[in-house]
Amino acid sequence: MTLLLVFLGGAVGAPARYLADRLVQRLHDSVFPWGTLSVNLAGSLVLGLLLGARDDLGLPAEVVALLGTGFCGGLTTFSTFGFETVRLLEEGSVLGACLNALGSLVLGVLAAAAGFGLIALLS
Repeated sequence: MTLLLVFLGGAVGAPARYLADRLVQRLHDSVFPWGTLSVNLAGSLVLGLLLGARDDLGLPAEVVALLGTGFCGGLTTFSTFGFETVRLLEEGSVLGACLNALGSLVLGVLAAAAGFGLIALLS
């Protein structure tokens, strides 16, 4: 059953990633991967909320599998983040690559912590 929930969540998360990435990137006339950064931060926030709800509110494991592992796993993308960081380096944008790498790491951890902390405050 868990495998099916992960599959279903991923089946929604992956197209959501593609559509959100394209929308955000279309709004920015830049080679910086704003779309990937946005979906990764959103996924980190949602996962933090879900895991906070699991720990503090007793959110069922099945919901965490569906939305956390499935949806957030399909929504977020480490491989695209890595590829786009390398692409920035190949295009000579060392600053852009560093901002993407450090910004994704720092802001992603902060987003997950914010989601987790928000649930702790509300419970």
